[in-house]
Amino acid sequence: MQKVKPIVFVLLLIVGCVTVVWGMSSLGAPAERKMISAAAPAPAPESKAMLYDNLRLDTLALSRQAFEYAIEGYKSLKTAGELSNDRILSIVDFSLPSSQKRLFIIDIISGKLLFNTFVSHGRNSGAAMATRFSNRPESNQSSLGFYVTGDTYRGEHGYSLKLEGVEKGINDNALMRNIVVHGAAYVNEKIISQKGYIGRSLGCPAIPDKLKTAVINVIRNGSCLFLYSPDRHYLSHSSVLAQILNPFLTDSLTAG
Repeated sequence: MQKVKPIVFVLLLIVGCVTVVWGMSSLGAPAERKMISAAAPAPAPESKAMLYDNLRLDTLALSRQAFEYAIEGYKSLKTAGELSNDRILSIVDFSLPSSQKRLFIIDIISGKLLFNTFVSHGRNSGAAMATRFSNRPESNQSSLGFYVTGDTYRGEHGYSLKLEGVEKGINDNALMRNIVVHGAAYVNEKIISQKGYIGRSLGCPAIPDKLKTAVINVIRNGSCLFLYSPDRHYLSHSSVLAQILNPFLTDSLTAG
């Protein structure tokens, strides 16, 4: 057998070491790529129909129309940069009587219903049903439309949440009228059993006292709140919903 010269042996040894090191590094590469690819982006929010159906909101009596309008308004405000807390969408469905749980608070990102509870309307808006609405100070009526939640504070009703109405002529007097989210002892099921409906406010969407802290902490600081009613005046004057509603309303008015 022919002897290998020392210099050739050294070269062979160096090449072998380099090959082993390269092989080990190449074995590690796929694992690193796998780890990177595993960090997938968060899924996009579900479609309106899917979210409504998945949450079974029809079984909770939330109007599909109220939900769809709420989603469209939420998207409009988000696109305009009005929402600093764009994870949360709250809907008050005034097509339901106050004896039903008509406040729905939804986490748009996770697709979860966080709260479904009672909420009051203004004393001059009606008894069991809210049918009259106003933006006027001292009217003691609820104002429909889209709001952006503001800062919290402690006032006459304890822990409360300011609301900014974003629809001119419809609810833009909310801050001046002190229309806020607060807890109230008159929002409870015992009063429903006695009178058939919960107590009424001076126009504020008051909620059960026991839930006020939890609810306010979720929706505060820039989330979207929508107070809905199938009210013809509101639907024909809403600046937020104008793009999707006006063509339909124009056609229906012409046909009528």
